[in-house]
Amino acid sequence: MKAFILAGGFATRLWPLTEKRAKPLLPLAGKPLLSHLVEKIPEGIPITVSTNQVFAKDFEKWKAVSDKREAIRILIEDAGHEGEKLGALGAVAKWVREEKIEEEVLLLAGDNYIGFSLAEFLKAYEGNPLLAAYDIRDREKAKQLGTVIAELKTKNQKLETCHVTAFEEKPKNPRSTLVSTGCFLLPASVLPALISFAREKPDNIGGIFEHFLAMGTPVDCKAFVEPWFDIGSFEAYLEATKALVGENVLGAPTDDGNVFEGSVVLGKGSKVLKSTLKNVVLFDNCTIDDCILENCILDNGCTLKGVDLTGKMLRENTTLIRD
Repeated sequence: MKAFILAGGFATRLWPLTEKRAKPLLPLAGKPLLSHLVEKIPEGIPITVSTNQVFAKDFEKWKAVSDKREAIRILIEDAGHEGEKLGALGAVAKWVREEKIEEEVLLLAGDNYIGFSLAEFLKAYEGNPLLAAYDIRDREKAKQLGTVIAELKTKNQKLETCHVTAFEEKPKNPRSTLVSTGCFLLPASVLPALISFAREKPDNIGGIFEHFLAMGTPVDCKAFVEPWFDIGSFEAYLEATKALVGENVLGAPTDDGNVFEGSVVLGKGSKVLKSTLKNVVLFDNCTIDDCILENCILDNGCTLKGVDLTGKMLRENTTLIRD
């Protein structure tokens, strides 16, 4: 088995945080999102991380500094902007074809946080294409997502593996609250079909499973209730931070005159003085003095003094000082 992590997107919805940084390298609860994912991959499975040339050096630095596993390869896609990308499925197909992959592929979206065990997911494999699903337990939220239709069975209060019968994309009346988590296991037998499908729809990673069903190939689903987040927006980023950090401060407070509420993350070298922070993420080397911040994310090197902000993302090295 080999693992392939898709990390080549440009994540424009999270600008300015991802203007000069790949989304999988965003810090989440103290370490890059990609590190959370890699740490869950069982030892002994070789890992390929696919990204684009814009962020190639950043991924190599991440590999050298943040990861201790030897069996990781950074694969660089020749794309300088969104319009040049191969597409998610196209990148997988190119890798399978050029590397002559003839074994199971653990395919992962690099911008997703998964709280469940990948080892448990792999145990559910029975030879068919397998996807991990998360039960969001909210039909209103399901209307905004792609849902998985499957006959769920429980055993000892745990959701068991079941066959997928259909998929729905942003349904008006969802029949299911299961959503795909960007975690898939593909048997070697379906890789030729993946390559063929990718020629027509190179960016439709989810569509390959609908294609399998149309071919008559059974698709299995393993459902989990542990936390899962697609870090695709400011709101999702804050929601994931709140879930992982809880009502705590991550990082050392620097002044007794501060008030911290909710989830607060203080990056390395960041200083907070005489301020109130509620649900705030500071990247590295920020200085916050006499401020009130709520639901904010500040990139590296920001300096704020005497300002009140709510619901903002600030670009790297932003300076806001009220006279």
